[in-house]
Amino acid sequence: MAVRNATIAVDFDGTVVTHAYPHIGMDAGAVPVLRELVRNDCRLILLTMRSGHLLDDAVRWFRERDIPLYAVNDNPTQHAWSSSPKVHADLYIDDSALGCPIRFMEGVSRAVADWQEIRRQLVRDGYLD
Repeated sequence: MAVRNATIAVDFDGTVVTHAYPHIGMDAGAVPVLRELVRNDCRLILLTMRSGHLLDDAVRWFRERDIPLYAVNDNPTQHAWSSSPKVHADLYIDDSALGCPIRFMEGVSRAVADWQEIRRQLVRDGYLD
């Protein structure tokens, strides 16, 4: 059974793009998978430590790639049932999370999220077909 209407929080640096903070790194392979999640009615929350104009740069990165964000560093629906500052999501994708598959890319000194493996996990867990 497919998981529909899931809220997925996604980190930016080292997850969606390679580590290059405060600059924007290269796409880590996330774009096709993020677009597929949106097509499956998933809501994406950008969950990042970036702020100010650096956060604006990250939001623009999504907009330029036609990947709609449901929210940024917030889940607007949770305020009806919780005052917790922790962003609620059904799933979190973050290169720093235990169990998140990572890989090294040539020319990049730090590991990044492995989006081929993440996609396989999303299929296995029913978020993608």
